Amino acid sequence: MIDRRSLLVAVALGAAVAACGDRPRAAAPPPPPIVKAEPVVERDVPISAEWVGTLVGYVSAQIRPRVSGHLTSQNYTEGAVVKTGDLLFQVDPRPYQVALDQAEAQLLQAQSQLSQAKAQVTASQAQVEQALAKVAQSEAEVTKTAADQRRTELDVARYTPLAQRGSVSQQELDNAVQNNLANIASVAAARASVQNAQANVSNTRAALEKAQADVKTQEANVAAARAAVANAKLNLGYARVLAPISGVAGFRVANIGDYVSPNDQNPLTTVSQVDPIYAEFPISEQRALALFRQLADPRASRDFELELILADGSAYPSRGRAVALDRQVDVTTGTVLARGVFPNPGNVLRPGQYAKVRAVVEVKKNALLVPQRAVQDVQGVRQIAVIRPDDTVELRVVKVDARVDTLYVIAEGLKPGERVIVEGGDRVRPGQKVRLAPTAPAESGGRR
Repeated sequence: MIDRRSLLVAVALGAAVAACGDRPRAAAPPPPPIVKAEPVVERDVPISAEWVGTLVGYVSAQIRPRVSGHLTSQNYTEGAVVKTGDLLFQVDPRPYQVALDQAEAQLLQAQSQLSQAKAQVTASQAQVEQALAKVAQSEAEVTKTAADQRRTELDVARYTPLAQRGSVSQQELDNAVQNNLANIASVAAARASVQNAQANVSNTRAALEKAQADVKTQEANVAAARAAVANAKLNLGYARVLAPISGVAGFRVANIGDYVSPNDQNPLTTVSQVDPIYAEFPISEQRALALFRQLADPRASRDFELELILADGSAYPSRGRAVALDRQVDVTTGTVLARGVFPNPGNVLRPGQYAKVRAVVEVKKNALLVPQRAVQDVQGVRQIAVIRPDDTVELRVVKVDARVDTLYVIAEGLKPGERVIVEGGDRVRPGQKVRLAPTAPAESGGRR
């Protein structure tokens, strides 16, 4: 009985001793957690923006017939590159060749009639000159007969007193009187001849004016005939549908044998110049205002470089540049259509193709950068775990400005050089001491 009690006491003492030995190990604090940290980096950062855009031909020409007729041939390969002046389609030229032949015949007829009218003008001018000569001759005859009549009138005046005195015979007086009367009649006849000659001049001049008017009429007819010939030549030339620009020709819409007309709703095909090629994309009204102000500033740069991201996610190797903003804001979307141009030497880019356009819209000076994984979103509040100089943790609310590749630009809440936790931040609490894990040089905060 005593031995049993001694054994129980010994066991109790051993348990107590064991309990006393375990108490210090249970009360010891856990070791500081190991975290990875990176410093806050300060540098100038270009801020980019992206827009969804569509590629548009630099020049897109809808090919329509200029004359009506049946298509007789297609002279290009669909989807191939054509050059300016290449024959694309042929409209039946025979009706237009006949019209040209008729117009040329009418021109020859008008030219012949013009020659006849000019010959009539020459003849009328000669008749006018003859009539004027006749007038001069008649006037000279009037002058001569008037002089003779004056002489015989003087004879009568001289012979009359002499005959009364008997110095001359009555017969001589009578002869003088008769000669004077004859000369008076000759003067009247000469003056009548002058009037007839002057009337003939008026008639020949009227004929000349009519002939000259006929010349002008025939000249107008010749000009109209020449215009008709030129129009007929144009129509005959329009029967050959040529490429107005160099570019890629699309599929044909009309088939050989179809009757086509300039009033058709659909074009025969479309040719697009794709080197270079436009990218059109809508930008917000706020961004457009900033660009308008920049364009209005003569000191600001007007060279905006663009990057193109294709539908497969790859970046187009050649950079483009912005060239224009539309004249108005779309009231339904509140955007302004912008246009950029990209080189396209291999015709890889085609109109209608989807693409994203990226551009640097501003450069933030002395921006503070941290890796994106350092930022925690807690119910809409952005937080960062900052390591104090004594290796304790401080949870700090920050304001994120923009994203640059794998980094965030922090507008408020951090200072340059501070250390932020990038891994293990979810295992720490404010005021807790942490240990830093080694960080590879390639994973520094300057990574892009």
